[in-house]
Amino acid sequence: MAKVSPVSIKYMIHASLNAEGALEKPDVIGALFGQTEGLLGADLEMRELQKEGKIGRIEVELERQEKRTIGTIKIPTALDQSETTLIAAALETIERVGPCDAQIEIERIEDVRGNKRDYIIERAKKLMMGIEGSTDSRDISNQIKDSTKIAGIKDYGKNNLASGGDLEGNEIIVVEGRADVVNLVRAGINNVIGMNGTNLPDEIKELGKTKEITLYVDGDRGGRLIAQNVCENANVKYIAVAPDGKEVEELTSKEILMNLRKRVPAKEFLSNFFDKKPFYTREEKDESVKEAEIQKIEINDIEKKKLKEISDFLKGTEKASLLGKDLEELRTISARSVSGSLRRTKGVVAIVIDGTATNAIIGSAEESNIQVIVAKNFQTTDTKIKLLSF
Repeated sequence: MAKVSPVSIKYMIHASLNAEGALEKPDVIGALFGQTEGLLGADLEMRELQKEGKIGRIEVELERQEKRTIGTIKIPTALDQSETTLIAAALETIERVGPCDAQIEIERIEDVRGNKRDYIIERAKKLMMGIEGSTDSRDISNQIKDSTKIAGIKDYGKNNLASGGDLEGNEIIVVEGRADVVNLVRAGINNVIGMNGTNLPDEIKELGKTKEITLYVDGDRGGRLIAQNVCENANVKYIAVAPDGKEVEELTSKEILMNLRKRVPAKEFLSNFFDKKPFYTREEKDESVKEAEIQKIEINDIEKKKLKEISDFLKGTEKASLLGKDLEELRTISARSVSGSLRRTKGVVAIVIDGTATNAIIGSAEESNIQVIVAKNFQTTDTKIKLLSF
């Protein structure tokens, strides 16, 4: 039989076979030729097409499963798209292979040339990346300019924070790390300083007392959490954020400047991030604590009975209830999210938890002036909060 040259293959028909009984490969090949004969006319007879080299060697793989035979069929063709699909559709009319009832189903028709094109494109990219040196004078000029700019990066403070070297003005831009500083310097921005990670150095806190800080963070949740931490511990005026999923260090000069122009006040940015609830900066938090009227509650037998009922109701749910001054339920949440929810819920005076009150929960409760916590266990009892376990 004639074969199709691998060079001339255009499509590969992939089909599955399911037969009631034991079969051999010749049975399948015979059925493909015999039961499609005359269906599509003389021009599309599979036997003749194979002799002419328009259909290649048919590959059949079979596997016995108890009394059944399952397998795969691959048919390479050099026909055009419409003729190939006609051949494929004809195969599904086969209802019997050898002595057995059988069903053939076309799984897909693969464009072999498309795979070759994908390979060519990917290989070309790798080859281009491997080209050493540059004959473009503009590239050489840009490399010289970049090296000159990067050479101007200096260390600042006892923590040796990377900076653009121009921190004398009233405005400075704070980024996460050295790579971010390098990228902003390349874009012509020198009044920039990095934090050397996610922790807030003392140098940034001090600069915030005399400078107008713009915090520039990555476009992911991690960047927003860094923004929250910095704003709670330093005076930040504005926040700029990279596009979703991008880091500051990988932005182009155009993107850097565009996002800086879109900066927003810190309070507005963080309030929008935290479910549209008000977010308070460090100064506002201190002031709000002074002005807040803390509702004192007395825990007598009636209140204890009510708290026990709530605790029993939550048993086995791994949830927590945030209660107001009259022990009315404000919110029911996951026990794992108590700390975060306390910051976003006003008027909470008591918490009932189905589980353990961790150090983090107790610490957040103290910050929120919670007076009573009901839980199964407590990681610490060193707190002014009244702790109850029923």
